[in-house]
Amino acid sequence: MTRGMMGVPVFWVVVLTFICTSHSRGIQNPLSGFQRAQEDVWSDPSDCGSRTKQQVFTNSHNFSLDIRMPGVVPAGSDTYLCTAIPLPTSRDAYVVDFIPHASMDTVHHMLLFGCQTPVSTSSYWDCGSVQGTCEDEASIMYAWARNAPPTRLPKDVGFKVGRSSGMSHLVLQIHYGDVGVFKDHHKDCSGVTLRMTSKLQPFIAGIYLLMSVDTVILPGKRVTNADIACDYSSYPIYPFAFRTHTHQLGKVVSGYRIRDGKWNLIGRQSPQLPQAFYPAHEELNVKYGDTIAARCVFTGEGRTSKTYVGGTSDDEMCNFYIMYYMDSKHAVPYMSCMESGSRDLFQRIPAEANVPIAVSPGHMNSMMHMGHSTDHEDNQLLLDQNKAEQVLDQDHLEQVSAWPQSSLQLGQVSGLALDSDANLVIFHRGDHHWGESSFNSQARYQQRSQGPIQQSTVLVVDLARGNILKASGRDMFYLPHGITTDQENNYWVTDVALHQVLKVSSDGRDRVLLALGEAFTPGSDNKHFCQPTDVAVDPETGNIFVSDGYCNSRILKFSAEGKYLSHWGAGSSDRKRRIPFQIPHSLVFLPDRQEVCVADRENGRIQCFLAQTGEFVKEIKKEEFGGQVFAISYSPAGDGVIFAVNGESPYRSTPLRGFVIDYSTIDILDTFNPEKKEFKMPHDIVVSSDGSVFVGDAGSKSVFKFTTEKLHRSVKKAGIEVQELDEIETFVRTQVRPELNKSKTAAVHKQQTASLQPQPQKEEKEEDEEEKKKKNAARPGTGQSALPAVISTLLLVPLVLLMSIGGFICWRKNNACEVKPEPSSVGGILGRIRGKAVGSLNLGNFFASHKGYSRQGFDQLSTEGSDQERTGGDSSDSENEEYSALPAAPGSS
Repeated sequence: MTRGMMGVPVFWVVVLTFICTSHSRGIQNPLSGFQRAQEDVWSDPSDCGSRTKQQVFTNSHNFSLDIRMPGVVPAGSDTYLCTAIPLPTSRDAYVVDFIPHASMDTVHHMLLFGCQTPVSTSSYWDCGSVQGTCEDEASIMYAWARNAPPTRLPKDVGFKVGRSSGMSHLVLQIHYGDVGVFKDHHKDCSGVTLRMTSKLQPFIAGIYLLMSVDTVILPGKRVTNADIACDYSSYPIYPFAFRTHTHQLGKVVSGYRIRDGKWNLIGRQSPQLPQAFYPAHEELNVKYGDTIAARCVFTGEGRTSKTYVGGTSDDEMCNFYIMYYMDSKHAVPYMSCMESGSRDLFQRIPAEANVPIAVSPGHMNSMMHMGHSTDHEDNQLLLDQNKAEQVLDQDHLEQVSAWPQSSLQLGQVSGLALDSDANLVIFHRGDHHWGESSFNSQARYQQRSQGPIQQSTVLVVDLARGNILKASGRDMFYLPHGITTDQENNYWVTDVALHQVLKVSSDGRDRVLLALGEAFTPGSDNKHFCQPTDVAVDPETGNIFVSDGYCNSRILKFSAEGKYLSHWGAGSSDRKRRIPFQIPHSLVFLPDRQEVCVADRENGRIQCFLAQTGEFVKEIKKEEFGGQVFAISYSPAGDGVIFAVNGESPYRSTPLRGFVIDYSTIDILDTFNPEKKEFKMPHDIVVSSDGSVFVGDAGSKSVFKFTTEKLHRSVKKAGIEVQELDEIETFVRTQVRPELNKSKTAAVHKQQTASLQPQPQKEEKEEDEEEKKKKNAARPGTGQSALPAVISTLLLVPLVLLMSIGGFICWRKNNACEVKPEPSSVGGILGRIRGKAVGSLNLGNFFASHKGYSRQGFDQLSTEGSDQERTGGDSSDSENEEYSALPAAPGSS
């Protein structure tokens, strides 16, 4: 027994030493774990045997990252090899410079991509085959080719990677030309060093792709032109580099900005030269109202049949890439144009665009090999798209049929909103209905004698179960329509019978804090409305925007105090074809973009405007809408997501449903509708911060809830249930920060798991019983408790003394022995995992690989093979083109 007791202090000395040593390492830079794991990488491209650190930290924010080939010898000429590394941080980071390490005698060209999942976990693989580069869509970030200048990012500009970009890995692809240079049996470690920072960059880099999709090159024809042009309708961009791509028949590719009839060259190059990014011809910007245009010149000489745009080496392509930067507040990482330019426009293109650039036979031969390899990349992209569609089918929004858990006794539901407490606010009409006799031909309300609605027209319900928390709005309204909330939780509502916009307190006292418009008096001046439909509020300035309405066709802007500021009508990229609003029915404010979007109901479109000036930004118009869009909402997740519901059209038969639309690409990511009963008149829509979508239906007098979690089943990420993560995180927080008392920890845990644990009290009781059983089982008999107590006391005294001495030594050595939660601590990591599991729609995994979706990276651009990708998901201007529809009588809603 004495020998055993003597062994105990020795054991604890070893443990204590290990803890101190481990902790002294653990408090280093939060990226240090990754740094240690990647130490065996090459410092010298010509010496693959030497090993040094892959990362160098210059300070807490800036670091460099190497990605190089792990000492390879290509099996033959024109071999494509790839290697991948994970990004060293799960947080957002920015690539601000590229430093190539390659010899033009060895490497023909190399490309760097960002993606979520490389196709291989091997140290390197053959990516010129069907295997490709990434499981998901790869995003081109950098290109280097022999004899081509290096790509330089301007100051304060960076490519965004990491957490919210959808890029967690980097893939380096190198094309080895002549294998004869490896006769000396040396191994190649070419690659690139990325200079990175965790500091938010003022400007974000992006890619604008102009691509022809319908060019036909006739056999033997000496010259065929492929022209692309689109009107630009977003925030200013600043081009600083360009890249061209065709296959064998391309002679020259040129890109221009057109402003006030003047053509300014962005870049011009032979696509048979190294296809790297070249510096832009001159410093210029592209702003709203400009036109971006490109021309590819082909020859059909030597061909015996027609050549089409396609994905094989026998097909052709016409791509002009613009690398640009724009203000980080409005950054759009990817834009595209596939609209054929008009003949009249391109009659004025500068003559230089028609002059081929001479290329030596050696260059021509090497580029032919490049075109062949990328055909396999395109096949891989098609497979990726099919897989993406399958993922979407498995994870789309579905109705929570058990919500609400009890009847809400609603009238016609006209509006929905979310308050600052994350509760749902429902605006309904009680026993009033909007019918044919409600208004006369002058839009004056005819049922005033019935008095206001006596029921509570504003209900506040909890998101999880739909239980009523508050009720207000009695004897105030006649025909409610739209509702929104401001930062102070006040309600901004519209009443089409009153022709007013009202600011109402949410404290239950129904105080009217501000009234805009004259009660029961329609009008079209700055002090009157005519059946106003909705309100949007700028959370920063407090300015409000009113859609007006059923008998006016305008958006009005007021200050927070109700002072008229401005108004505007419908917009158009073609000023000669501007179609007025036909019932601007729903508004939403986009805080991350400082834009206001409106659902133009009878025109079946969504239009967005700059909040400050009312300047037109973009239009979303889809055949799937069926000619009517009733309501919209917005989430800033990813690149921004629009949620919309359509309505019945008298001119076509289209199912009533909800839509999830990528704001940047305007692609439809998902559609949804109730499972048991159909929509009758979906009238408003709102999306909560946890990703739940609510639709108010005026026809069925109900509210539907949709979520990606089927019937509230636990969402699993990487096999870990959300409940488990919450419990683990609570435990970790308790261990890391012991000063938190039990009651606070329990409150946090209860709040986090309430929505996913419908019977918390029962579970807590069961856990308490289990704890009691464990304690009883572990408790020794009373008759045997004295001796262990004495022994324990004797052991504890020297142990405490030993740990105190060891702790003092550790503190003296590291000066940091106390446990401090670092950004990379377990608690922080679990917090981020939990946030992803139950966060806003989980779009990073939910829609990330869906066809056409852009994840704050350059998903539409793959490898050289992306040049072959015919991206059918991208919308063209024709999809957004406005057209004149037959005027429809305003329907009751």
